[in-house]
Amino acid sequence: MFEFDTAGCGHEGSPAMGLMFRKRKKYGPIILNFTENGFSSWSIKIGRWSWNSRAKAHRVDLPGPLSWKQDKSRA
Repeated sequence: MFEFDTAGCGHEGSPAMGLMFRKRKKYGPIILNFTENGFSSWSIKIGRWSWNSRAKAHRVDLPGPLSWKQDKSRA
């Protein structure tokens, strides 16, 4: 599964386009994230709760478009 993020800062080969390569592999509750440079981060998601290794933040999905996030640095 390949996803393109058009809101990114751009790829070296195409500065006008702003496309970024992103790939995710999901193994049960564990998600591995990859970019064009290789492995980026991993996440775990159980129900509405998730944690990301890069942000080191807990997140809980709330009803509708809302979510709650707690950064480890502010805890």
